[in-house]
Amino acid sequence: MRRLLSSKDPEWMRKLYQYLRQHGIPVSVTEKGEQLELWLHQSSYEALAKDLVQQCKANPELLDEKPQQHSASTQDSNQPSPTSRRSTPISLSLLAQSGWLTRIVAALSALIFLVLNMWPEATLEALKISRFFNALPFDQPWRFVTPVFMHFTLLHIVFNVFWWWYLGGRIEKTLGTSWLLALFLFSGITANVIQYLMNGPNFGGMSGVVYGLLGFCWVYSFRRATPLYLPPGLIVFMLLWLALGYTGVLWVNVANEAHLAGLLSGCLAGFVVRALNPTPKIRY
Repeated sequence: MRRLLSSKDPEWMRKLYQYLRQHGIPVSVTEKGEQLELWLHQSSYEALAKDLVQQCKANPELLDEKPQQHSASTQDSNQPSPTSRRSTPISLSLLAQSGWLTRIVAALSALIFLVLNMWPEATLEALKISRFFNALPFDQPWRFVTPVFMHFTLLHIVFNVFWWWYLGGRIEKTLGTSWLLALFLFSGITANVIQYLMNGPNFGGMSGVVYGLLGFCWVYSFRRATPLYLPPGLIVFMLLWLALGYTGVLWVNVANEAHLAGLLSGCLAGFVVRALNPTPKIRY
């Protein structure tokens, strides 16, 4: 990433961020003391980004304009718009929003989903947290983590991998792989152990980790501008989903204790990392 500029004006920075994103520029905002810093994710956009920033400085009214909508009658469908010419293929955009750990965990989850559907009994026996209902697997410590990779339906894995990529990718790109790995292990093991103690060993899924990432981003970015800031509506939706799991009205089996334990562990991690205040990881 490259730092484009700094400002102490949060409203101007928010509008500039939105303006650049509307024009397909991959940027994020971090906080350093009283300064807000605008970071460019891909150096190939640098010339265009600087040009747009200069335009906004010279003409601040641009930041208040709504994006133009081009209808089929006013734009030749064979001639791409300037914005579309600058857009990045979705596959490259998705890769740019993640690091190697995000990709490895997603790939392992997909691979184990396929294996689980081909050999369900053997896979469950090999990866569930414990072969017993009254003994944690201290002799096989990898079992504390492996339930995270098991998903039993297509909806289950799509939901979890989507949120893992969205939240985990942002954490890895902002704070680095080491922080994401620590959070993955802490929230995953906490969620797995609590779910096991409450309901036994027959469960799986990354939902506890997802809620851990949610809690982490929520607390880490609470009342301050960071690249990990989440819209309030998203947080409300995820908390509502967690609460609905305890009512029994959902049409799917839900590991409620894993969700709650993951969320609380992520919130705790958010408090700790926020206090440590690590420098956002810079990548080119």
